[in-house]
Amino acid sequence: MLKIDKDKLKDPKVKTTPENVAEANMALFRATMNLPTAAKHCGMTEKEMKLTFFEYLKYHPSDYEISQDTPEISRRQESRMY
Repeated sequence: MLKIDKDKLKDPKVKTTPENVAEANMALFRATMNLPTAAKHCGMTEKEMKLTFFEYLKYHPSDYEISQDTPEISRRQESRMY
């Protein structure tokens, strides 16, 4: 029989710090990290991370603009283009 060290099967406990949360929120905003990874990075559950990220979005304005010069293209028109 193979011996398995059960302590190595669990992820190490990560302490939730403001720095970790800020990094995770920016990574979620920029889509460089997904929600489960961001939650593990912070030591939170996915639900806690989701609620934290919604609060982040509420109090941080977007830093991009949608140009009014570009015409709206519907999905139907877009699929005909290709």
